[in-house]
Amino acid sequence: MIWTMVRLALHAIRRNVLRSSLTVLGIVIGVAAVIAMVTIGAGATAKVTADLSSLGTNLLMVRPGQGNQGPGGARSEAPQFEVEDAQAMLREVPGVAAVAPTASKPAQVIAGSRNWSTSITGSTASFLSVRSWVLDGGRAFTESEERAGKAVCIVGATVRRELFGGRDVLGERMRVGKLTCLVIGTLASKGESTFGQDQDDFVLVPLRWFQRRVAGTLDVGAIFASARDGVSTAKVVDDLERLLRERRRSADGSDDFSIRDMKEIATAVTGTTRVMTGLLGAVAAVSLLVGGIGIMNIMLVSVTERTREIGIRLAIGALEREVLAQFLIEAVVLSSVGGVVGIAVGLGLAIAGVRSMGVPFVFQPGIVVLAFVFSAAVGVVFGYFPARQAARLDPIEALRHE
Repeated sequence: MIWTMVRLALHAIRRNVLRSSLTVLGIVIGVAAVIAMVTIGAGATAKVTADLSSLGTNLLMVRPGQGNQGPGGARSEAPQFEVEDAQAMLREVPGVAAVAPTASKPAQVIAGSRNWSTSITGSTASFLSVRSWVLDGGRAFTESEERAGKAVCIVGATVRRELFGGRDVLGERMRVGKLTCLVIGTLASKGESTFGQDQDDFVLVPLRWFQRRVAGTLDVGAIFASARDGVSTAKVVDDLERLLRERRRSADGSDDFSIRDMKEIATAVTGTTRVMTGLLGAVAAVSLLVGGIGIMNIMLVSVTERTREIGIRLAIGALEREVLAQFLIEAVVLSSVGGVVGIAVGLGLAIAGVRSMGVPFVFQPGIVVLAFVFSAAVGVVFGYFPARQAARLDPIEALRHE
């Protein structure tokens, strides 16, 4: 019975292929837009999450000055950190697994006939573990090299490519301004972050060498700390704040430092991207309603055109519910065909979108099924009124219709 009605519905649709195609276009656009928006949004969320995770596991960033900026846009003046501050964090805060006092400065690096403008970062070997950097060649600084301030360095992937063409550079010497250092390691690439920053464009050197030969001061611009696994980062932040308040004792009694918990930042950013994805998906779903109105309109026209046919069916004994079911199935078939085509178009747009944006493709089977079910439901909802109107026609009046 149902299959017979489906065949009749398909036959009726084929009689007006162009009109039927234009009718389902709204459903196609709606389903495609929802799937494309949600899939691209999921890829963007995954990209942001991965980028934030690449900064370090349980990472805390401690910087001098207040984190919020005033009307002038500049940080409040505050004394820089010292190496002893980082040592105190590791020694006196049980939840801290490792610390990496860090200072950086832009500089020109030269190797042979090539030169490149990059950032020189002075830190300890702990910088690699705290910031989740992986060596793809060579080694990290030894403790003796850090204490003595040896002229050794580890280069990021971008610097390696620009200066050495990507070849093996271990044991090579490169100039940092007027100074020379020995390359002892190379870093695996992290690529560009979500915020547009090239994470591989820097050279890592021992902090003591950086302070003595590059910066000329003992200042530490930032301290990166990682919390131990299983320890609440919020608790570690509280302990660090108490320690720094004791050590720094600002003149006006306010905190002259800021601590950023990357886990909280990651949660906030991913939450925001999910909300935006949901909002875009909801906006795109409006076109499904527009498509449903189009189906209702075309079904009303179909009822008017087939009034005599309906009258004949009712006159020879067809029940009202059978006429209702026939027109309802036609509406559902129209919307379902649009849903299938919309799924294919939406996935194609999503693949093209993630490739152009450089984010991963995250297949969302749930949203695909939901979009198809919603498109079929649109056919039921918007097709019911025309079907009900057809089923309630008076057979005599219908047969008189010209």
